Amino acid sequence: MLDKTSESTDKADTGWLALLSGENAIHSLVLSGGVALHALNIYVVTTIMPSIVREIGGLEYYAWSTTVFVAASILGAALSARLLAAVGAGSAYAVGALVFGLGTLLCASAPDMLVLLGGRAIQGFGGGLLYALAYGVIRLVFAPALWTRAIGLISATWGTATLIGPAVGGMFAEFATWRAAFWSLLPLTALLAALAFWTLPRNASSEGNRTPLPVLQLLLLIGVVLALSIASTLSTSVQQLASVGIAILTFAVLLFVERRAVGKLLPTGSFTITSPLAALYATITLLMIGMQPEIYVPYLLQELHGLSPLVAGYIAALMSIGWTAGSMTSAHWHGDRAQRTIFAGPGFGFAGLALIAVFMPMAGFGFAAIAAPLSAGIMAVGFGMGFAWPHIVTAVYELAPKGEEEKASSSITTVQLFAAALGAALAGLTANLAGIEASSSDGIARATQWLFWLFALAPALAILTARRVRRARSAKAGA
Repeated sequence: MLDKTSESTDKADTGWLALLSGENAIHSLVLSGGVALHALNIYVVTTIMPSIVREIGGLEYYAWSTTVFVAASILGAALSARLLAAVGAGSAYAVGALVFGLGTLLCASAPDMLVLLGGRAIQGFGGGLLYALAYGVIRLVFAPALWTRAIGLISATWGTATLIGPAVGGMFAEFATWRAAFWSLLPLTALLAALAFWTLPRNASSEGNRTPLPVLQLLLLIGVVLALSIASTLSTSVQQLASVGIAILTFAVLLFVERRAVGKLLPTGSFTITSPLAALYATITLLMIGMQPEIYVPYLLQELHGLSPLVAGYIAALMSIGWTAGSMTSAHWHGDRAQRTIFAGPGFGFAGLALIAVFMPMAGFGFAAIAAPLSAGIMAVGFGMGFAWPHIVTAVYELAPKGEEEKASSSITTVQLFAAALGAALAGLTANLAGIEASSSDGIARATQWLFWLFALAPALAILTARRVRRARSAKAGA
């Protein structure tokens, strides 16, 4: 006979109450706080950048504010496992927060755009450390039964920041005090550093110190990101295709070097086609690529449907709300039900992109007639990613090679950020080639169909890679 008291105790030990009480509550606060700091900074700076260039100039370097930040974030994420292994969680978090704070201080006091770009690079490196460390430290401070809930909490934190960040940045921009936006982050950064140092474990491990640092692979990875970022800013299709070609060639060299290197960037088997980790990373990459046409949603809502920037921006934010809703929906699931989310998530993504491809171009029908299905499609894309995300991350933990758990944890963020940069560049290239800058509504509508139908292929392919992940996890569970 089932012991109901024991069942209640087990649920209490693995529920949200367990995650948000006692020592776990402090750990949850630190991990979500680091992610919130990184995410808030991204969306605040995006909002205040027009005010910055009006005061200190450097409009020609406008896009590089994001480029150097993303490249440095990937570098920080890739090195987070080394830092975690060398100094322990508490000290690693404190270092990440202090580096982020130094970059923020430079940005706040920048007299010109070049200094600001230097600050953004340092910010990005610190932010990449904090974001990647969150996934590495989850495995160290929480019981395995709480991993998916902790990942769901981090996802919810990121989604919330995408809503709050533009509002906060807009407030500072409205009152012409963009420097205050950076200054306001410094007390939060100092508090995070102190709290992390005193509450997270500071015992170092030997993992990450056994092999040489993958310097060449890191440089090549950053080279791929820079080439893709440059591609999205070039004016002609020939230049854009040439830049993408350089990125592909650089990535091929990266694969060649990584396969033969002693010190590897990603865990063993990450680039082996039959490896479960390769299928997981492919799923992450395809899902992230499928989300990147989001960058055109505000533009299309304004151009095709005449919405105001504010309304268009918040409709686009439904994708982030969907991510949060998806994570919170599935984060407490376990067993076969949880494994199915990795397969179902891409299905939501495909359906959402298909809805956008169908209804976004309908400029002549009146927005009221298409608002519901279009909004549902935008939200479904984010929901699919969030629905699968806690269990994708948990699968990486489970399938990581023995002795490479910390490297596998940090690789989640490295792959995620790289895929986002890749998807954004491909979205820009696709939109430009399809003629999204056409002067007529009909031309923009045709380009919109091309953009979203082509990108719907990414989550469709992710359904196939997700099936391989599910088979691998089922085989491991039955072993």
